[in-house]
Amino acid sequence: MPLGRVQTQIVDKLVEFGKLDAAQRGALVNRPDEATGEQLDVQLQTDFKITPFQLHLAKAKALGLTPFNVARYRVHSATFEKIDLEFCQKNTILPVGQVGDVLLVAFANPFETQLAAKIAEKTGLRVARLLGADKDIKEKLKKDNSAAEQVQFSDVVDQLGAQFSDDPTEIADEDLTHEDSAPIIQLANRIIEDAYFGGASDIHIEPQEKDLVVRYRIDGLTQEKLRLPAKVTGALVARLKIMCNLDIAERRLPQDGRIVFKQFNKKGVDIDLRVSTAPLNHGEGVVMRILDKQKSTLPLPALGFTEENLAKYRECIRQPYGMILHCGPTGSGKSMTLYSAMNEINTADVVIRTAEDPIEYTLAGINQMQMHRQIGLTFAAALRAFLRQDPDIILVGEIRDKETANIAVEAALTGHLLISTLHTNDAPSTVARLTDMGIEPFMISSSLVCVCAQRLMRRVCKSCRVAYEPDGREKDILERAIGWTGGTIYKASAKGCPKCNGSGYKGRVGIHELLVTNEELIEAINKEAETAELKRIAMRAGMKTLHQDSVFKVKEGLTTMAEALSTVPQDMELRG
Repeated sequence: MPLGRVQTQIVDKLVEFGKLDAAQRGALVNRPDEATGEQLDVQLQTDFKITPFQLHLAKAKALGLTPFNVARYRVHSATFEKIDLEFCQKNTILPVGQVGDVLLVAFANPFETQLAAKIAEKTGLRVARLLGADKDIKEKLKKDNSAAEQVQFSDVVDQLGAQFSDDPTEIADEDLTHEDSAPIIQLANRIIEDAYFGGASDIHIEPQEKDLVVRYRIDGLTQEKLRLPAKVTGALVARLKIMCNLDIAERRLPQDGRIVFKQFNKKGVDIDLRVSTAPLNHGEGVVMRILDKQKSTLPLPALGFTEENLAKYRECIRQPYGMILHCGPTGSGKSMTLYSAMNEINTADVVIRTAEDPIEYTLAGINQMQMHRQIGLTFAAALRAFLRQDPDIILVGEIRDKETANIAVEAALTGHLLISTLHTNDAPSTVARLTDMGIEPFMISSSLVCVCAQRLMRRVCKSCRVAYEPDGREKDILERAIGWTGGTIYKASAKGCPKCNGSGYKGRVGIHELLVTNEELIEAINKEAETAELKRIAMRAGMKTLHQDSVFKVKEGLTTMAEALSTVPQDMELRG
């Protein structure tokens, strides 16, 4: 009996690839007996010496799918974030990546078209079907990755426990300089890799009286990952110092450094880490900020701006000159907003110079300068140099002192657009902060274009959030802040779900307070009006405060009332 249509197409593709000739095709297509797909595969590989890879490629081309080599894919903790492991095992599929809102999934059975629709409904993403080998997919699904990583940690911890409990001496410094030469080196690498794959932004290594605690900051909250013997502290800190070329003999003073991690691992993890060490009461503590160089900056609309604020902000960053300031605490998303703004206005006819400490992300087409305080390369020195380099836009990482503030204001008044950050609680108090630095009020009012205060709030998990109608105090807050007219809002599920690791929250969203100068505000700044008065003027002109923006995000179903109230305080003007 002749082969079926798909089987014939597979044979035709092998002819096209030059792996079969016309006579061999005729023998296969017009065979007298009926053959299943599996029998045809066996015959092609045994009688015609077709390799599994060639057969896989022919099948993919015949079915109009993209072939994917599952054997080379490395399962990690984020693999089953969108589709759980049990569902994958049941249907023999493997999620292998995501591009925008498209989820890439390797299928063992190419005819499972309804399954793709089910995955799209389950994840809220579009599905691109790839063809993977059945055997390879099953092999990858054998291991639960989270369990595998725990085992990897435990084997190193067991070695460390044995080594440090029996022998009170620390590992010699020369043993710490070679990768994989000792358990401590494996441990340092695995802590960093595990934090990266787990979506952490920071790694905290904290010595205590009897233990060394390793914690990760994920979505703004720290969670404990490991407890190690206290005697590990010296060797682990020394290893991390070696990785970022710091002085391992200096344990009395804080030090700052940077780890280029791809030099120390063989898994292709291309990240940098900003490292800060500090002497604490039980030994040296280390905090590492993960800078993922493979992540691109987000477009401005993805940062959480409301439509009104986004339109205002885009207008401000396109001004020919003036000063734009971003304020908020460390980790409030200021750098990401600045980079996104730079990307939006970076065109061939514009010259952009940045002075940063450190350079977190490298931007194509923008000239970036790394500060080096030890040799006198400070923000003030960089700004002076930039003014002689004919820039259109200058980005200064932070205004820390009077000298930098003075030069920044002068640059903004002499035809440059200057963008920088400042540490204040909200937008109106920025004026008082600049005045404290010794800047004359008339200089501030003449140079300032806008101030953007921001914070990051945790997003409520879309999969397990619970809808309810607010009442009492919550309803009152919604009415006062945004003129609530009724409806439902969401709270986090008490138990959570696998997608949010049981926390009820997944990811973060920005809230913004955008103060744009106008004539009334300029007049008030010149008269040295108090911060509260500046805030009232700005609100009359349409500024939404951080509290109002956070409550708006609650109304939109992005976060919860509990998260909004814990991130920023309620406005005095809006309290009952």
